[in-house]
Amino acid sequence: MAALVGAIGLLPWLSRTDPALTVLKARSADRDPTPETLRAIRDRLGLDDGPPALLGHWLGGLLHGDAGTSWVSGGQVLPGVTQALGASLLLMSGALVVAAGTVAVVCARTLRLGSRGRLAARGPGGTASAVLAALPEFLVASVLASVIGVQLGWLPALGWYGPQWMVLPSLALGLPAGAILGRLLDDLLPSAFAEPWALAAAARGVPPRSVARQAVRRCVPGLLPNLGLFVVGLTGGAVAVEQIFDIPGLGRLTLQAALAQDLPVLQTGTLALFLVAAAAGILARLSARLLIGPALRDGALHSLHRPSPSAPRALPLLYGALLAAVIGFGLPRDALALDALARLRGPSLAHPFGTDALGRDVLARVSHGALTTLGIALAVSAAALVAGLLLGLLPRLSGPLVDTVSAVPPVLAGLLVAGVAGSGPWTPAFAVGVVAWSPLAAHTSSLLRQERATTHLAATRALGAGRWYLLRHELLPAVLSPVARHALLRLPGIALSLAALGFLGLGAQPPSPEWGLLLAENQPYAERAPWAVLFPAAVLALLGALAVTAAGGVRLPRRRGRPASPAGPPAERIMPPRQQRNSPDSLLTPVSTSPTEER
Repeated sequence: MAALVGAIGLLPWLSRTDPALTVLKARSADRDPTPETLRAIRDRLGLDDGPPALLGHWLGGLLHGDAGTSWVSGGQVLPGVTQALGASLLLMSGALVVAAGTVAVVCARTLRLGSRGRLAARGPGGTASAVLAALPEFLVASVLASVIGVQLGWLPALGWYGPQWMVLPSLALGLPAGAILGRLLDDLLPSAFAEPWALAAAARGVPPRSVARQAVRRCVPGLLPNLGLFVVGLTGGAVAVEQIFDIPGLGRLTLQAALAQDLPVLQTGTLALFLVAAAAGILARLSARLLIGPALRDGALHSLHRPSPSAPRALPLLYGALLAAVIGFGLPRDALALDALARLRGPSLAHPFGTDALGRDVLARVSHGALTTLGIALAVSAAALVAGLLLGLLPRLSGPLVDTVSAVPPVLAGLLVAGVAGSGPWTPAFAVGVVAWSPLAAHTSSLLRQERATTHLAATRALGAGRWYLLRHELLPAVLSPVARHALLRLPGIALSLAALGFLGLGAQPPSPEWGLLLAENQPYAERAPWAVLFPAAVLALLGALAVTAAGGVRLPRRRGRPASPAGPPAERIMPPRQQRNSPDSLLTPVSTSPTEER
């Protein structure tokens, strides 16, 4: 945390710009930057003393409850940051309510079938939640504001004056977040319904509602770390939504402070985000321990991640073929060709996706932008998966890092990276990669903590297995496939983060066809030419559907046996059903006592 706050204090000098000139432009863009004016600003702010002196002065005042004064407005920093934090926390609460409702809708089918013992009849699904999770928050916010707020007039679209102003931004933030959390929970529920307690409860005639409630309680602890990260993301990472709805939140405040290089406001706002992240992480860990109970301490859990058959592969092949067809059909077209006479034309044979405000073919720009956006998103996702697994296997090291890194919004990370390395196509990729590993590391640590408390691992350890054997044959196989599926679910989100940075002007610059820049350029014309926004959003939704359906097939194959080893557990044998009663695993399952019960 101290290192990040120090790096933020170096932002004006890392960007190789004159901080006095930046502050002057933020105060008054029309004022002439004469040497006398710039010298007066340096003397007043103490810029000539250097970053260490400025940071020490800010820390010294902070210890006495004074965060200094803003370099731009001249007002006290702490009251403004506190007010912005209150608005962000209130918005986060509304978004969590919407996310909880979305999770309930996404998991309703699995809960209904699983509580009645009919999960075998569940076919492939999740396309609707995948489309919802793949929609950019800023695009959802723009559509809600223009359609519901402006055209229909049902709810206010701008401002922050009461509960009515919370509805649309809460929907814009909560729907995509709830879709991702719902997919993660829906991935764990079938294993929970297959545990011995659920089978015994169904045999005893326990009401399906009670079985479903206990299954949710069994799976929620594995998702609580990611829920804490969502809380932090909804507090400080909702910059684009706050910009669209004109909400005086903490994310928007830190973005404005970073652009103006207003260090007292930026450092105080970032410190507030760090405190929120630390509190969310501690509450998530305590809640997980309370929900699991003494089973976590006594090693009495059942593994939620047994090898299972792969999901059907028809849907990902279909979505992949559609995405490849769209990209392949548009690549031969010129993405930079201008036609002033064909501005904002609707879809036609000549332009299947229509044209934008400069007469450029939208299909061509979507296709050419896919090569950059998808390539960078895949590279960032792969790096995040490797880093998340490695750091997640070391929870004592990764826990504090996750709590700290998750508090840094991608926008702020993009500004820091741009200040050091300059703007470019790889700047947003590096900025997103810095924070993209933390959800995967939190998920890995949570699964690892529960897997270490399983009965089969305790039995394997008692049979003489060493740490390396347990890691290679038990822990890593149990953690790898669900985290890999999580990484695939995050692929559209990483593409959206890259798009959000481009939307805010921190990514690729015109005339690049990068998807974020493409959506940002066409958003002002959404009412007049909706196809210029809807078709790129549809391709993003198609990517989300592909990622979710492909994630269902990422499962470890069933192992038919293990070679016997003196240092490891004995080899597993495939036994007839009646002989399996004498195996150690039979102690975990209900055993019938008569032929009638067996039938």
